Amino acid sequence: MAADPAGTTEIRGALARLRRTTGLPVAFGGLVEPGRARMRISEFSGAATLALRGVVVTAGNGLGGKAVERARPCAVTDYSLSQQISHEYDAAVAEEGLRSVLAIPVVVRRRVRGVLYGALRTAQPLGDRTLSAAVDVARDVEQALVVEDEARGLLSEAGTRTPLGTAPGPGPGPGWGQVREAHAALRALAPRIGDPELRAELLEACGLLTPGEPGEPIVLAPRELDVLACVAAGATNAAAGDRLGLRPETVKAYLRSAMRRLGAHTRGEAVAAARRAGLLP
Repeated sequence: MAADPAGTTEIRGALARLRRTTGLPVAFGGLVEPGRARMRISEFSGAATLALRGVVVTAGNGLGGKAVERARPCAVTDYSLSQQISHEYDAAVAEEGLRSVLAIPVVVRRRVRGVLYGALRTAQPLGDRTLSAAVDVARDVEQALVVEDEARGLLSEAGTRTPLGTAPGPGPGPGWGQVREAHAALRALAPRIGDPELRAELLEACGLLTPGEPGEPIVLAPRELDVLACVAAGATNAAAGDRLGLRPETVKAYLRSAMRRLGAHTRGEAVAAARRAGLLP
């Protein structure tokens, strides 16, 4: 089975949140095809038919196409009668029984990556509160896509600088610094990734960057290892907290716990012990 395009998981999850926060009974959406000014409707929540499934919306056409073209939210009170949009998709919209519809573009680095729709089956104005709640959901998707883009970039960079599983040999040198920074960044990003396949790929990459040595395995909690990875890359407690979204006091608590598990008395000893155990590069 082919993997979903990057961003599909975020679009899918956002539709349920959009319905919950706006009270709209129907939500659907999809991704803009890379390098093309069109999007395909692929994800649904609350739909009663398959009328809109697979519909390709071209930039400028219909409500969603208008949102893609202008890169800003658009709404109509009665889709089929609106004079604000073109009507290439009226048949599918009518078959689903939609009247009032909003379309919110998902914009990442000035490029529209997708569109979220919400709709009523009655013709009535969609108020500012509804529109604002829908925009907030789209902003969450945008942030998630930024994180995923960063994660994929780090995976590519780590693989280019140091082929995964073949980290630099022991001893000081710039190669190790790059590997350790990549490992810390990947560990920090993994908990924020919504796409389970990408998250698994990140964690697998972390494992390949830390070839273990024979011996009794030492187990650290994920957040303990996240904190140690940041410390190993040279981060202070405050910087580690910023990267991981944790308070400095929480970072200290995880660090103390990791030190106990590793039998270490200082931060440096903990990092060294984790490296000997193959937990850090």
